[in-house]
Amino acid sequence: MSNEQENLETQVKTEARPEVQNQAAAEAEAPATELAEQEPTVEQLQAKLDDAERKAQESRDKAVRTVAEMENLRKRTQRDIESARKYALENFAKALLPVMDSLVLGLQAATGDSPEVQKFREGTELTLKQLEAVFNKFNIETVDPLGQPFNAEQHQAMMMQEIEGAEPNTVVNVFQKGYTLNGRLLRPAMVVVAKAPQKPSQDTPIIDEQA
Repeated sequence: MSNEQENLETQVKTEARPEVQNQAAAEAEAPATELAEQEPTVEQLQAKLDDAERKAQESRDKAVRTVAEMENLRKRTQRDIESARKYALENFAKALLPVMDSLVLGLQAATGDSPEVQKFREGTELTLKQLEAVFNKFNIETVDPLGQPFNAEQHQAMMMQEIEGAEPNTVVNVFQKGYTLNGRLLRPAMVVVAKAPQKPSQDTPIIDEQA
């Protein structure tokens, strides 16, 4: 290679070196600029933090509601099971009440001193005792409110009467006893209730017996 060609190449490289350096510097500064542009601000970070806390609180609230709903469901199910267990015999108990009534009426009607009547009474009394034992075993209780204040929740008033010496609104006679099963009314007691005596009207003329 001649000296002129070498000088020419050297001159080209020398002239191109600043451009290459400038391009390399620009390429080095580009990632830094892009990184600076991509770096989130404090406000953006705070917004993301607030959003994350909000979502976390919503998740906690949802979990608490789910636990509460499951607990309420468990309690309702438990109450339904207990209720079904306590009142499973309700229809059967109601079917037994006329049997009890018939035995009581038959015992009341069995009067006389003949041996046949006595045997009938003994057999009926024994049957009644056995039936009453079954009632007690399954918490079937009698409602016999004679002499007690009238209770509309357990008594059915068939009529009201003025009874001398009886407190008004007091049960003075029981036509038919009532029954409850574990506190639930199976049948109300049919009763007669005392009422207050009527006061004489002011318009009623007073009769002078000495006239």
